[in-house]
Amino acid sequence: MTSHYYVHGYSERESVRLSDQANTLEELLHSDTKYPAGSMVLEAGCGIGAQTVILSRNSPQARITSIDISEESLDKAKERAAGQGVKNAEFRVENIFDLPFEDESFDHVFVCFVLEHLKEPVKALASLRRVLRTGGTITVIEGDHGSCFFHPETEAAVKTWNSLVEVQAKLGGNSLIGRQTYPLLKRAGFTNATVSPRMVYSDASRPHMEEGFVRRTIIPMVEGVRESAIEMGIIDAATFDHGIADLYRTAGEEGTFNYMFFKGVGRK
Repeated sequence: MTSHYYVHGYSERESVRLSDQANTLEELLHSDTKYPAGSMVLEAGCGIGAQTVILSRNSPQARITSIDISEESLDKAKERAAGQGVKNAEFRVENIFDLPFEDESFDHVFVCFVLEHLKEPVKALASLRRVLRTGGTITVIEGDHGSCFFHPETEAAVKTWNSLVEVQAKLGGNSLIGRQTYPLLKRAGFTNATVSPRMVYSDASRPHMEEGFVRRTIIPMVEGVRESAIEMGIIDAATFDHGIADLYRTAGEEGTFNYMFFKGVGRK
């Protein structure tokens, strides 16, 4: 987080998308993350607080410090937390690469959908390791856009999907980072690293996933890079728009959509 740039932008629509994503994937991604009473937890890159609310609910007696480089996002996070009765989290504007905390300040660190946006993810993890107490854990959750496949698969839909991957790469991020979770943790010095893939699958028999994940999370994420993808010459407007229309068909009566997240846990 060396700058305030975020590939998906800071619009109200993106805030809604992040909330829908967190709510839809809560059981899949958070069910096995609960911290003991009195634990000091650092949530790095909390954004608008969509994950913070879930962390707080699952570990109500832990003490959570949630940081982000965007003051705008933190304002939304504070409002969200207050509206949902969160009592055990504080929010601070901080840079993940220049943390002001003493060595070994936290029992646990939680990082979700952050590394994909960073040019130096190992450096970020090493910075977080410094403030983690010996024996403490780090939890990292990342998606991998290369794991996506869907039906119907059209040429325009594939090009539009891949334009998101290319935009993020040109901006210094890596939307294929999920598959690298294990080696990143190892390179940053964490031990006992374990990674579990978390698959999302949607079809008409799972209307909650069709609506919450495909229509309200995934497709708006792709739509968010339309202007950048066209300006960068990655794709033309007609193809992009055609591809978006085709992606919506994957949430139709005969559509299917598959995507993989990776959840890694390491220890200092």
